[in-house]
Parts: sequence; C-alpha cells; structure tokens
Amino acid sequence: MGLMTAASVPPAQGLLGTIYEKPSRRKNAAFACFSAGNPLGFVFGTIFSGIASDIFNWRASFFLLAIIYLVFSVLAVFTVPKDTTPKEPFTWETFQKLDPIGVVLTIAGVGMFCAALSSGDTAPHGWKTSYIIAMLIVGALLIVAFVFWELYYPHPLVPMSIWLDKNFSLLMVVLLLGMMSFSVAEFFLALYMQEVWKWSPLTTAVHLLPMAIMGIIVNVVAAFVMHKISNKSLMLTGCFGYLLAFTLIAVNTIHSSYWAFCFPSFLFAVVGADLEFNVANLYVASSMPVHQQSIAGSIVQTITKLCQSVGFGIGTAVFNAVGRSAKVGGRWDVATKPYSAVFWFAVAASGISIVFAMFLTIGTQGGQEKEVEDQDGDEKSG
Repeated sequence: MGLMTAASVPPAQGLLGTIYEKPSRRKNAAFACFSAGNPLGFVFGTIFSGIASDIFNWRASFFLLAIIYLVFSVLAVFTVPKDTTPKEPFTWETFQKLDPIGVVLTIAGVGMFCAALSSGDTAPHGWKTSYIIAMLIVGALLIVAFVFWELYYPHPLVPMSIWLDKNFSLLMVVLLLGMMSFSVAEFFLALYMQEVWKWSPLTTAVHLLPMAIMGIIVNVVAAFVMHKISNKSLMLTGCFGYLLAFTLIAVNTIHSSYWAFCFPSFLFAVVGADLEFNVANLYVASSMPVHQQSIAGSIVQTITKLCQSVGFGIGTAVFNAVGRSAKVGGRWDVATKPYSAVFWFAVAASGISIVFAMFLTIGTQGGQEKEVEDQDGDEKSG
C-alpha cells in the first residue's frame, strides 16, 4: 500500500502543478480539490468500511476498497494525460540517480522505528523487550545515516537544500503535528464510540458523516479565500481548529452528549486538516522552485504517512499505559480515561503546532493571473 501510494500521489500533484503553471484562482480551486483527498479519504474510508463491516464482516471492508481502487485505476487509464517528456535509457548511471542506498536507508530506518513504536507496549516485556530496544536504536541510527548520506550523495533522493526554505520547513512541522493529532484522535474516537458507547460500525460511520460534509464546505471556502487572506492566518486558524476539536473530546465522558462534544469536534478537526493541506500543497506548487516541486510534493505525502505511523505508535502506548493504571475517580471513568489520555496527547501536539505556525511568513497565494489580465486591459484602454 505504501509503495503504490508513493507511486501515485506525488505524480498526481506534479501533474496538477504542470497543468496549472501560473498562480491563479482556478489553480487554487484545483489544489483545494486535491487537498481534500487526504482528510476526506480518511473519513469516507472509515464510513464505507463501517458499512461493509456491519452488513457483512471486517474482511468486506478490504474487498470494498479493492473494488473502489479498481474503478479508479480504470478511470486513470482514460483520464491521466500522457507523459511526453523524453525518457532516459536504463543504465548504471540512471540507476544511481534513483539513490538506491538512500531508499534502503529511509525505508529500513523509518520502518523499524515505527514498528518499535507500534508494538513496544504490547511486547512480552514491554519497552524493555530486547528487539524493541534494538529496532528503536537501529531505526534512529539509519534515519541519521540517511540524512548524512543525502548531504554528500551527488544524486540525493531528498536534497537537504530544500529544507533551507524556512516556510516549507515550518509548514512540514505544522502539518506533521496536525495530521499526527488528527489521525490518532479520530481513530481512537471511532473506537471509543464502538467500545465504550457500544455503537455498531454502521452507527459510528453515520455519526462520522458530518466530517465529510464539513470537509467539502471548507475546501470550497478555501478555494475562494486563499488569494485574499494571508495563508499564515489560515494555517493558524487550522491549528486552533485542531486545538479546539481535540480539547472538546478530551473533556468528554461516557455520559456526555454526542452533539455537545463529538459533533463540534468533528467540524473543527476538518477545518484544521483541510486548511493546512490546502496551504501546504499550494505553497509547494506555487512558491517552490520548479525543479524542487515534485520532491517537495513527495515530502508532503511522506510526512502525512509518517506522522500517522508515529502518531498511532505514541497513541497506542499512551492508551495501554493509562489503561493499565486507570482508577475510578475524578471526572473520567475507568473506560474513558485511556481514550481521554490519547486525546490530550492530540491537544498537546496541536498546541505545539501553533508555536511553529506563528513564524510563517506566507501571504496570499494565487489570484495573480487575474491581476495581470486586469493590468493588460488597463494598458489597452489607455
């Protein structure tokens, strides 16, 4: 799944950037639709999987997703523009340009590190288990080795110079913290509805539907305001949307009303996810140098997938640790405490993202094409 995602999403972003070369309102709208894919895909995937699982069984959700991917694969054959750029013959030189050592280092490093985070709390001896410690250390060392390798390799997979763009680096940090909190909070909230409130997968899926509706609304609004409102303000709005959303579910209890806490939380969470994705994707396509756009787009997609893995690992560790020591007392009951702890982790991550977002210097994006047309019209009138 990871390989196919990496092979399809960054090229799709690159195609959009090629089709809409100049900043314009139409480009804003196109990238708003593209940016909606990640959070809306998460929501609709959860809804469809819940329906399939409720009607049939848990395996049905995977068959349903396979059918959906098959349909889109067929559509892609007839709709994706042909690549007419000259191709290089596959030689040793072109193979070196693929940076195979960098690929191995990053896959092995990130894979081992995330695997350790995900399984550390459930290992035979917990975090003291020898293979968990080994994977954490080796994974971290491989990631560090990858960074040093990219600094000196003549054809790096990820040129380290790309991080010299301050706004890009800050956007990636904010996006990582935001998406990490979003994915882990929404997953555990759906689990909370089923395990604590005893809702069926279908009932849970129906109650997630407001996220999809709100997501469509936010992306439409984003397409119309990104060339009028400072994108730094939009990023901060997204960060505060996350913060408010996760605070609401963090103070939620077993007797709390869905409409008082979960419903508004869903709406604010989607505001955060969609605004941040829109700003980040459009910045990559409009403000980065042309030769770095495809790499930057790949980094955006990698960040979103990496933060989900790390977020789930940390969230699972927090959930299990609090679950073992949860006692009756205070505002939360024993069943709710582990979930609440995970939600407070999401609150902390989204709160930290606000600090980084404050240092952004991004103004408005898009709309220049209209301004140029107006100027040309004035000159002709004169």
